[in-house]
Amino acid sequence: MARVRAALYLDFDNVFSGLIKQDPDVAIQFAKDPAAWLVRLTTSLTVDGPRRWLILRCYMNPGGWVPNPDTEAAQPRLYYSQFRPFFVNAGFEVIDCPRLTHTKNAADIRMVVDAVDAVADPVTFEEFVIASGDSDMTPLLVRLRRADRRTTIVSPSDAAEAFIAVADRLITSQELLELVQGEPVESDEDSVTPVDPATPVSYEQFRDLVSWRYTAAGGPLNLASLAHDLRRQLGPSVDETNWFGNGGFVRALESLSLPNAKFSNHFLWDSARHEAPESGVATGPAPEPVGRLSALLSLPRLAMEMWPPIYQALADYAAGHHFNLTEATRWARDQLASQGVDVSRSAIAFVTRGTAFGGAPLYRQPPPQAVEIASAFADNVLNRAEAAAIALSEEDIAEVRAWLGA
Repeated sequence: MARVRAALYLDFDNVFSGLIKQDPDVAIQFAKDPAAWLVRLTTSLTVDGPRRWLILRCYMNPGGWVPNPDTEAAQPRLYYSQFRPFFVNAGFEVIDCPRLTHTKNAADIRMVVDAVDAVADPVTFEEFVIASGDSDMTPLLVRLRRADRRTTIVSPSDAAEAFIAVADRLITSQELLELVQGEPVESDEDSVTPVDPATPVSYEQFRDLVSWRYTAAGGPLNLASLAHDLRRQLGPSVDETNWFGNGGFVRALESLSLPNAKFSNHFLWDSARHEAPESGVATGPAPEPVGRLSALLSLPRLAMEMWPPIYQALADYAAGHHFNLTEATRWARDQLASQGVDVSRSAIAFVTRGTAFGGAPLYRQPPPQAVEIASAFADNVLNRAEAAAIALSEEDIAEVRAWLGA
């Protein structure tokens, strides 16, 4: 197979500082053994086939540093310059980009100039891999797309939607950390166990999911929203078996004999715990501010009652394990699934990243409690909204916090 002629531009300061907030151990492995993950990136998470690296450039502030995550270490700071020899030995051309102002170095400008020069090079570079979460790189991606070049973003955090929208491929921080550790990169599709619609296992999964949603609900459940969620979680089996032989969604719900269950044209509720919904009042969908953040910040579209179990699962993991981000997302997903809560690894990783950037990383000692995780995650979501100039009133902010369980 012909290899794709590729160029890699790495903003070391941006990527390393983003990764170390999420998983310090693997971030340091990323910086000390770039040759290993570079080999894996050659054939993994590709756009048009395996890559042949014609350009490898690492842009680094030689005086840059982050606080040492090992609070007992002799040196309180980790200087970027100590990682420079590892990238040189891995075949990277290291470009020194000292800080020009109090907060900014010239790495992004240098990367843009070099990439544009490469477009004009006699050699045709078919793919540009931009390792940076800086949305200032968006005009570069637009320029590369106009030149009909493939682009891949390697982002250390939740990048702006406008940034990732113009790329052909996004490699998330979770996928990058899996590459660094030499693990198979697992997508959410890989993690879902295929459902055989002809077996009773599907019906049991249906029973477990509905029972959990019904028990956890703080008010009437909107039937349309519930049916949509169950179709997403259980796959085509629900339609192929016409709701497991019951002939319809409501009849399938009725077959579960849920305690005190009452139905209307639009709602299911527990008559012992919930007030009957008023006609025409839709309590199921997320409030408008939450929907806006889902569209603009990729906030996972989860039901309100699903957030607290995620926080608790992450708190349980942090309390009982040495932190590792990829292990944490798998463990929490499997733990939630055993409780009948179907949440993707990507959604759990989104919460874990937001918690770290919100000031309560799971590797912290003592580990954060569920209420701290909820608060830090909500803070990060709202901070990102403010940075993206998404206007939210005080009432909107209160609705978002309430929906997120914070």
